[in-house]
Amino acid sequence: MAESAEGLGTIPEHERILQEIESTDTACVGPTLRSVYDDQPNAHKKFMEKLDACIRNHDKEIEKMCNFHHQGFVDAITELLKVRTDAEKLKVQVTDTNRRFQDAGKEVIVQTEDIIRCRIQQRNITTVVEKLQLCLPVLEMYSKLKEQMSAKRYYSALKTMEQLENVYFPRVSQYRFCQLMIENLPKLRENIKEISMSDLKDFLESIRKHSDKIGETAMKQAHQQKTFSVALQKQNNIKFGKNMRINNDRILEERNEIVLKHALEEEDENEEEVLTVQDLVDFSPVYRCLHIHSVLGSEETFENYYRKQRKKQARLVLQPQSNMHETVDGYRRYFTQIVGFFVVEDHILHVTQGLVTRAYTDELWNMALSKIIAVLRAHSSYCTDPDLVLELKNLIVIFADTLQGYGFPVNRLFDLLFEIRDQYNETLLKKWAGVFRDIFEEDNYSPIPVVSEEEYKIVISKFPFQDPDLEKSFPKKFPMSQSVPHIYIQVKEFIYASLKFSESLHRSSTEIDDMLRKSTNLLLTRTLNSCLLNLIRKPHIGLTELVQIIINTTHLEQACKYLEDFITNITNISQETVHTTRLYGLSTFKDARHAAEGEIYTKLNQKIDEFVQLADYDWTMSEPDGRASGYLMDLINFLRSIFQVFTHLPGKVAQTACMSACQHLSTSLMQMLLDSELKQISMGAVQQFNLDVIQCELFASSEPVPGFQGDTLQLAFIDLRQLLDLFMVWDWSTYLADYGQPASKYLRVNPNTALTLLEKMKDTSKKNNIFAQFRKNDRDKQKLIETVVKQLRSLVNGMSQHT
Repeated sequence: MAESAEGLGTIPEHERILQEIESTDTACVGPTLRSVYDDQPNAHKKFMEKLDACIRNHDKEIEKMCNFHHQGFVDAITELLKVRTDAEKLKVQVTDTNRRFQDAGKEVIVQTEDIIRCRIQQRNITTVVEKLQLCLPVLEMYSKLKEQMSAKRYYSALKTMEQLENVYFPRVSQYRFCQLMIENLPKLRENIKEISMSDLKDFLESIRKHSDKIGETAMKQAHQQKTFSVALQKQNNIKFGKNMRINNDRILEERNEIVLKHALEEEDENEEEVLTVQDLVDFSPVYRCLHIHSVLGSEETFENYYRKQRKKQARLVLQPQSNMHETVDGYRRYFTQIVGFFVVEDHILHVTQGLVTRAYTDELWNMALSKIIAVLRAHSSYCTDPDLVLELKNLIVIFADTLQGYGFPVNRLFDLLFEIRDQYNETLLKKWAGVFRDIFEEDNYSPIPVVSEEEYKIVISKFPFQDPDLEKSFPKKFPMSQSVPHIYIQVKEFIYASLKFSESLHRSSTEIDDMLRKSTNLLLTRTLNSCLLNLIRKPHIGLTELVQIIINTTHLEQACKYLEDFITNITNISQETVHTTRLYGLSTFKDARHAAEGEIYTKLNQKIDEFVQLADYDWTMSEPDGRASGYLMDLINFLRSIFQVFTHLPGKVAQTACMSACQHLSTSLMQMLLDSELKQISMGAVQQFNLDVIQCELFASSEPVPGFQGDTLQLAFIDLRQLLDLFMVWDWSTYLADYGQPASKYLRVNPNTALTLLEKMKDTSKKNNIFAQFRKNDRDKQKLIETVVKQLRSLVNGMSQHT
């Protein structure tokens, strides 16, 4: 039962496997057959049985099919046999027809082949023409490129290269000649870059050589424009009468007219031909090089190279020559080169886009300006000639105005000019110090004589002196000497010289007025005052010259107000303005007068000492000569003549000099008596000395200089008079009794002085009176002297202890 059941289950499986074998590809039969062997045992045998049964079924079906179609097959074979004979006949006919056609078509074939060959040639020619038409523009453009390179039209050549690369080469890129051209273009571009850079280097070298010419032209044009504008302004001022107030301004008016005439002449001469920077420099290499690098895409590289080279040139231009300060040409060459450099840069800035920028030029200018200021500050310090400093100032002004016209800030240059102005004033002061010294050396220190009205007018045209009495009759003498008008004229010339530096500094009239007054004050208070003091202290200047110097300083002091008016007329700034600086002439000349007065007192005392040194007293004489000493009479006569000259001095000066002389004479005579080298004095010598003092007192009472009240001048000899009266009268009891009393007769006699003189007389008495001890009167006198000496010593000792 089990085996039958198992057999029933296996049969459907075998049928399925057979169906798969019949329906699938032979390549897949293997797995199907493998499944037969993988099943239950005896499955193979059963499958083979099933397979044989299936084959038998198929054979039966085939046999049925053949039996069904066999009659039709037989009929078909019979038909084919009937047709075979007709087919052979047809074959013979076709073969014959084909032979006849072949024979007849040989000529046609030959002609057809010719036609085909011609058509092929025609097609090839058409193709060649089309290709040539495509290549010809490329070749023409390349030929054009060669011509442009030969003609040095590099920018156009680069544009042609762009067209070749972008338009023409893509059409013929398959051809070999095109590849050669493509490979050659980078070389051409590099050649163009090298050639353009070479042109640029030549251009940079050219502008370096021509910078001074460019700068000179630019500065000349700026100077002409500025001069013409200033001249027109001055002409307008003259027309409105702004500079026509007093006679001093006639010189200024004439100078303004000369400046205007000169400016107009220069303008007419240079109006015909006005050169620009383009006329002096060919900028085409820069344009070409910039365009070339723009096309090549290396514009930034070119800009960096250009700026770097120009900065190097700027450093070279800013480096001055070591001897630049010696001549104005050195400064002019320095300035023209700098101006030429920046004029070129300004032109490049405005005609190119991006090659240089405003920030770049400002940075370059600031660097240059710092260097310029340092150079000018260093080199100008060596300038000792005011004319050279003034020319330097004018060059700096033109330099600044020129560059300011191109948009460069120049305020620092004008600040530098204020420093140079101080140096200019110093050089002027040194120059005028020499001028003043020469004037003083050439002066005769005598009043100026005039014998006619013409001579009088000549003097007052030089110096503002007013004296109605002097105009009435001739000959007359001005109180001052020749140096006064000369100094006054030179002070005005100094003001003009100082004004020259103040011009064109873009400063207001108030500032110019202040500068002129300050520089004039320096001239008066420092230079002129120093020259006067040096003159006063010179050994060869005598009392007469000192008197004349005092008179001269008085008139120069009075002339200071005219100098202030002179400055006012130049600047049109009223002296009543709050901030107007005043001239310090009053203090300057007052100091000089005080110095001269002191020198008068000193020299007068020295002269007195010279006379006193001629004294030759016989200090042991027994009786006086009966007349004053000769040296003293000569001294008094000298003093009389000197004090006669002093009548031209201010009263107080003459009185002070006279009082000082008398006091010094009195002191000298007193010192002569008390000289430590003088050991003995006789009474006869004291009497002779008293005669000399009497002459001094007579001289003092004769009022050698008017203005003394009462016996004021005689009081200079009061110490001597009381001392000599004490010894002449021998009134020692009164002196000792009244000593220290305000009403004492011998109040001015110092005990120490009296003791010194008395001891000298005591020694003389002992020496001259060897036998005095045998005479009672002489013995009593000697005892009296000794007693007085003891009392005076005790008095002096008491004074010392009290002190």
